Amino acid sequence: MLRTLSRRGLCTSAQAAAIKLSTADTCPGWEVRQSLGIVTGSTVRTKDVAKDLFASVRTIFGGEITTYTELLNEARAEALLRLKQSAASEGANAVLAVRISTTSLPGGASELLAYGSAAKLS
Repeated sequence: MLRTLSRRGLCTSAQAAAIKLSTADTCPGWEVRQSLGIVTGSTVRTKDVAKDLFASVRTIFGGEITTYTELLNEARAEALLRLKQSAASEGANAVLAVRISTTSLPGGASELLAYGSAAKLS
């Protein structure tokens, strides 16, 4: 079972899975009991050289570059999982105002950052 160490202790992936995510400042049907501060989850990914070559050819002829789509989907899922783990380790059961940001890094790498406000809902 996947575990992560935090300031408050260990968090299992099952605990992280129970975390609610909302892009709004509220979660419909729930009341915010306590705000616990900002939490983040991120991952840094780089492209595979062979896949990058295929993508370069694909740009000539047009169409979706599925290898990049898959890479971004995996990175987004990883960043959101880490966001949930961070929130669970703080004792939250939700993350409100969730946002996702990307940054290009040297060497063809990219960071995908998910962030929001950890909260206890009731």
